[in-house]
Amino acid sequence: MRDIARLHSGDRMSQMVIHNNTIYLAGQVGTKGQSVADQTRQCLAQVDALLAEAGANKTRILQTTIWLADMADFAEMNAVWDAWVPAGHTPARACGEAKLAHPDFTVEVMVIAAMPAAPGTPEHGDTAR
Repeated sequence: MRDIARLHSGDRMSQMVIHNNTIYLAGQVGTKGQSVADQTRQCLAQVDALLAEAGANKTRILQTTIWLADMADFAEMNAVWDAWVPAGHTPARACGEAKLAHPDFTVEVMVIAAMPAAPGTPEHGDTAR
């Protein structure tokens, strides 16, 4: 792998950057005008898809930052999050209120995750000691 891999890149940003076995995802948003719950589900589905493309999954998430347009939507977003995040694999997480890129966006999710350990390495757990 190159030192830094940038995937789904445009003039302004990349949707995913991988460096030193760490996956950095750009902020993921849902469909403008949808409910907070629907936008959250869409964001998390995009996170799942990007992590899968990198060879990882949501159990590898280290940190998540969630931005809400209105903190009054915290419980609605959390209901979707709680159903999605795997038990025993909850990442470090922050959630705050922010003016998002468009007034019809209600939630944005940013993720940092670890690449899975390569087979044959001690971190993978399949080497003889």
